[in-house]
Amino acid sequence: MNKKRDKSFIDDGRSRDINLKEYFDVIKRRAWIIGVLMIITTAAGMAYNQLNNTLLYQTSTRIILAPDAKENNQDMSTLMVMIKDPIIMGAVKKELNIDLPAEAIASKITVARLEESQVVSIAVTDTDPKRAAAIANTTAEVYKKEIVDILSFEQVQLLSEAKVNPYPINENQNRNLIAAAVFGLVVGIGIVFLLDALDGTIRDRNEIEEYLDIPVIGSISRMNKRNTVVKKKRNQSSNIEARSEVVDIKQN
Repeated sequence: MNKKRDKSFIDDGRSRDINLKEYFDVIKRRAWIIGVLMIITTAAGMAYNQLNNTLLYQTSTRIILAPDAKENNQDMSTLMVMIKDPIIMGAVKKELNIDLPAEAIASKITVARLEESQVVSIAVTDTDPKRAAAIANTTAEVYKKEIVDILSFEQVQLLSEAKVNPYPINENQNRNLIAAAVFGLVVGIGIVFLLDALDGTIRDRNEIEEYLDIPVIGSISRMNKRNTVVKKKRNQSSNIEARSEVVDIKQN
């Protein structure tokens, strides 16, 4: 029983090796298809990066809002909404002399309360890192001045100003190229195996035995011009050696 199991285990191992070799041969036979598809998809990824090359920069400033403790949550919500109010945004536009409508400036701003505290973050996203920092800082300063006249609220404190952030938040061009190349590789391998499944050509003796159900006794090697020339040279050199030996014997 043990011998049979060992034998079957060996046979299974050989069959697995053969299958892996067959898969490798299939890929190797049409590797050019995979290469062409990878080049095409990578080029498409590069073109996509060129068309979508708008880099965005983000920075933020923080302020402290200290409303009355009795209606803290309601007052905080109102005060946060007022940061992007058209009155505030119009004053920011005038202060910075930006050629954008107040609504466009407001769309660049994100207001968030940090962990239910009195600290509020004013984040600005823009294509120009310097303009993003200027909008954030000016919004905080204008808000501190204007909210006194609008809501008679004076408990606004500037906590930290926005700094120029030179690093874009959407710089993922290398990631796009890698994804495009991997996509081309996967699609190429799929097409290669599909073409191999549709191909009915018999390539080795195992396929002949399976198809004809008869054993193969021998095979003829493939002949080409290079092999023929090499064999002729070998035959000529062997004839010369044989003749030289005969001459030497005669001389003796």
